[in-house]
Order: sequence, then structure tokens, then C-alpha cells
Amino acid sequence: MMLSEYEWQAVLLSLKVSSLAVVCSLPLGILMAWILVRCRFPGKSLLDSIIHLPLVLPPVVIGYLLLVVMGRRGFIGQRLYEWFGFSFSFSWHGAVLASAVVAFPLMVRAIRQSLEAVDPKLELAARTLGASPWRVFFTITLPLSMPGVIVGVVLAFARSLGEFGATITFVSNIPGETRTIPLAMYTLIETPGAESAAARLCVLAILLSLAALLISDWLAKRSRIRLGG
Repeated sequence: MMLSEYEWQAVLLSLKVSSLAVVCSLPLGILMAWILVRCRFPGKSLLDSIIHLPLVLPPVVIGYLLLVVMGRRGFIGQRLYEWFGFSFSFSWHGAVLASAVVAFPLMVRAIRQSLEAVDPKLELAARTLGASPWRVFFTITLPLSMPGVIVGVVLAFARSLGEFGATITFVSNIPGETRTIPLAMYTLIETPGAESAAARLCVLAILLSLAALLISDWLAKRSRIRLGG
């Protein structure tokens, strides 16, 4: 399957955006999952609902909210531009942010389910032996929940690969800058005579997502076997 330069550009940009979206959101995803599992406080249900809100909101709404808040004239984005000369609008940085926001609930959900399976008595035993909270987390909690972390990372990556609505609303459809695989397919579908190129990108998107899920399953199984051993 030979891809044109236009198609390769979209594929490489998608891989870049999806990878950075996962890397940037992973620490916060682990933190939020841990807070939802281990902490008790007023408003916990509200926090849980806010984290999972992107799952039920139309992606265009998410993109609009990002534009209002993080755009060059947005509440936060305007200050970022004035103080640091940095803007999310109409750049691949914004595509990373949009993908991270949309995929974040899937990551948190998978990590949370894995953390819930970790026996708190193991953490308590380590604390009574003098281990600090940080040491307990990095030597017991995180390793035992690693299968869920892996699943969350890959699900977020696969979701980021398919992100369309929030991206096109927030950062537009700019060739070489924000035109990922879904946006490239959208452009090709609207271009007469470009059906074969759109079909190639469709097949490639399916293969990438399928490969990510298979790798996730394999890594999670290996992690569980290693923990069991």
C-alpha cells in the first residue's frame, strides 16, 4: 500500500499528536485515578463526572470550549500568548490538547479499575514498616496497577488517533500542522477523484488502531503474568 506525501504527512502527524497527548496526560491521569479510588472528600462525584464529561459531550462542544478557554483570545490562552508568546490555536500543540482532553476519560477509567483491584492492606503494611507514601506508591501501588495503566495508555492513544470534532473546531484543518488522519480523510472525501486515497487512509487507521489494541492486550497479559510470578 503506497502512500503519497500528503498521506504520509497526515499519518506521521497523527502518530506525533497521539503519542504526545498520551505522554502529557498520563501523570495527571494516574493522579486523578488515584484520587478517585483512595480519597474521600465532598464533591468527589462531581469531580468524577467532570473527568468523564468528554465521553458524553459532542466533540464539537469540547472544541468550542477549548477555543473559548485556550484560544488566543481565550480566558487562559490570551495570557499564555501575552506572557510567553505561546498559543494553542491553529497549531499541532492545540491538536495535542484536544486529543488529550477527549481521550482522558478512557485513560482514567482503565487506570481506576486497576487501582481498585490493588489491596489497600498491602499499602498499609508497607506504611507500618516505615515506607513513605511516595515509596509505597511507586513500589507497590503503581506496579500492581500497571496492567490497567498500559490499557489506559493504549486506549487513549487509539482514541487520539481517531479524534476529529474537537480538533477541527479548535485548531482548524491546516495541512502539515493540524491535518491528522481523520481530517485528511474528511478533506479527501470532499475532493473529487480522491476516493482511493481516502480508502487507503481508512485502512491504515484501522490497522493502527487494531495493532494498538493487540499490543495493549499482549503487554497487559505479560504484566499480569509477571506480577503473578
